[in-house]
Amino acid sequence: MTTALTTAESAPSAGVLDGAPAVRISHVHKSFGRPGAATHVLDDITLDVAPGEFVTLLGASGCGKSTLLNLVAGLDKPSAGTIELPGHRPALMFQEHALFPWLTAGKNIELALRLGGTPKNERRAEAERLLELVRLTGAHTKRVHELSGGMRQRVALARSLAQGSDVLLMDEPFAALDAITRDVLHDELTRIWAERKLTVLFVTHNVREAVRLAQRVVLLSSRPGRVAKEWRIDLPQPRRIESAGVADLSIEITDELRGEIRRHGQH
Repeated sequence: MTTALTTAESAPSAGVLDGAPAVRISHVHKSFGRPGAATHVLDDITLDVAPGEFVTLLGASGCGKSTLLNLVAGLDKPSAGTIELPGHRPALMFQEHALFPWLTAGKNIELALRLGGTPKNERRAEAERLLELVRLTGAHTKRVHELSGGMRQRVALARSLAQGSDVLLMDEPFAALDAITRDVLHDELTRIWAERKLTVLFVTHNVREAVRLAQRVVLLSSRPGRVAKEWRIDLPQPRRIESAGVADLSIEITDELRGEIRRHGQH
């Protein structure tokens, strides 16, 4: 069963399940450029993400999804408003794997562990444990060029997990992969999220991907990005991207997304 929520303006804290949020975004605005000639990208974004919640951000190209993720990651600052993360600095996973090609898969992960303060004598074992977690047992000595696209993204995920944060930010990490590989990685991400009780904020253009993965889908309007509508997804995990429940809700959300694009085109 799926249930559509009201707009965020009427339920700004809908994501908080119990206690304080893992991520609190309060009245965030973001503009680029000089005063008087600025481009307004985000407008009054208010969103709470509960500890252990999986939230997907969905919207048309240019609506500010990645900008918002970068603000949460601390890579940029809001023009106005606040972002609070009471825990550790969040881990960020990009669309491109961004692995260092001169390092092996394991050494890429060990580098993240070193930066996080893991003692040298513990890094190899921890890197191998993380590779096993993403189902790449035995890949520690593999060079990046020896890995398929899906394997590289698994290593990138393991490297993100090596940062030790319980908040994982993901910016279209599977967009460049073929459909079958993406489907497999959806399963793996869902498993790891559940096992490690992560809080995930996941940016995507793919409506079915958003519905398959998330507990809650947040739709941003076209620029400037505002929270237009939210849906809480009550379908049990694991889900299939082709299942009837995922397909039905994807149609509903796609209609809303098309409406946002049409409204943007009228301005």
